[in-house]
Amino acid sequence: MVWRQSIYKLFAFLCVIYILYALVINLFVHPGAEAFLSHKIGSEHEVKPGIWLKVMSIHVGFACIAMASGLINLVSRNSEKHRRFHRLNGYVYVVSVVLVDLSSGYMAPFATGGKISSMGFNLLNMLWMAITVTAIVHVRKKRIVQHRRWMVRSYAICFTNLLIHLFTFLLHKMIGITYVTSYIIGLYGAIALLLVLPEVIFRVSKRKKRAAV
Repeated sequence: MVWRQSIYKLFAFLCVIYILYALVINLFVHPGAEAFLSHKIGSEHEVKPGIWLKVMSIHVGFACIAMASGLINLVSRNSEKHRRFHRLNGYVYVVSVVLVDLSSGYMAPFATGGKISSMGFNLLNMLWMAITVTAIVHVRKKRIVQHRRWMVRSYAICFTNLLIHLFTFLLHKMIGITYVTSYIIGLYGAIALLLVLPEVIFRVSKRKKRAAV
């Protein structure tokens, strides 16, 4: 359908813009992340900026790769014609998810908001890995529909950082809640939304298919 193709194109465009934005901000505009690190003062764990920034660069870089590779496979409607590329790109996505998870695991103890935020990030890391592994299991058993659904669930988690900072901005700048509190609310709000949103999409899509019959 034309409307569906338009949505895919708009979604792809927004993803590309966000990837470029994340790379420019983290690599060129604020490579030292001074403003972000300033909110970690008083953390239970001492932040070593040199190591933290290197891990952060790995985290951001592979998060962007995961977002790009996941986008290509999910938006592509001709995966059967390009099965070899689809599989190779899928491996790129999975490796990127693993590296993002590992780097996030290192940074979790230093998360803005302390232990409560660390718990949220660790929970999200475990969920992301479990969801991604489930998607792999389904495709190995030739359950393509289930594989695609679990990949949508996995890919949704790529947008965690975007939603955290969006919620933090709205709560801190627009409402006036303290930055740390806004960040914690943003973290758990993002987790909840990204777990629920794919299920909403599946239900809406199912209803539209029934209505079209």
